[in-house]
Amino acid sequence: MSVNIRTIATFAGAIFFGLLAVFLVRVFLGTQQRTVTVVAPAGSVPVVVASQPLARGVALEARFLKIVNYPADSVPTNSFHSVAEVAGATKDQQRLSLREVVANEPILAANVTGPGGKLNLSGTVAAGMRAVSLRSSDVTGVGGFVLPGDRVDVLLTRALAGNNNAQNTSLTQVLAENVRVLGVDQSDNDQEDKPVVTKAITVEVTPDQAESISLGATIGILSLSLRHVADDTPLTRKMMAVADLGGAPRRASGGPPAPAIRVFRGTDATRFSLSVASGLDRAATQVPAGVATP
Repeated sequence: MSVNIRTIATFAGAIFFGLLAVFLVRVFLGTQQRTVTVVAPAGSVPVVVASQPLARGVALEARFLKIVNYPADSVPTNSFHSVAEVAGATKDQQRLSLREVVANEPILAANVTGPGGKLNLSGTVAAGMRAVSLRSSDVTGVGGFVLPGDRVDVLLTRALAGNNNAQNTSLTQVLAENVRVLGVDQSDNDQEDKPVVTKAITVEVTPDQAESISLGATIGILSLSLRHVADDTPLTRKMMAVADLGGAPRRASGGPPAPAIRVFRGTDATRFSLSVASGLDRAATQVPAGVATP
């Protein structure tokens, strides 16, 4: 019986020391991993990236993130440098992804909400900017090809005040250029790629531009001009009137020249040109007073 107890004690001691060794190894490896993650090599900067593909609206938890060391001159603008900045200390401080993110893609401030943010439009508006909506149709909305994330110019076509001949005094002016489309109707998903005719388009503009667009909607027709995805060239012309289109209308031709008659009186010659219009005018002047003309 004593042998059995000694054997059991030996096995129990072996198991205990084995578990203790495993625990110590795990602690050591974890410490080494944290050291590598936090301390970046010389000349590099730690950047938070996605460790796996992330869907739009997902909460950015620490298990979805990792650190990758970037060269100091290649660090993405507005990136995060520690997982705690993104994941937050508590669930109430977590950020949400505003767009789909692929594995190993850097997490940027423009693509996530603020700490404890919600997946709404206000979370996507840049600081100091405003979101303003304007009516849209198949024509003013570029046939439905304007989608969230696109860049557009906002144009206003109106008639000059105080002129009755609006056709000749109309002009088009640029109210905002190279502005970002935040949403179409009730959708702000910039991953959409199918054109759709909408009733309203929301754009991100400055406070002054928001005032101009709101006022312009009451006095004229607002329309959008869709830019190439990589075109940020400033516009050189901000206003155009009807006269700027050029090509003044040409007067209609009066037909072949009227026949001419030459009258000679001695050495003097007089040339008379006859036409239907001039003949009618002369006849009208020769009608005696009191005689009714047909």
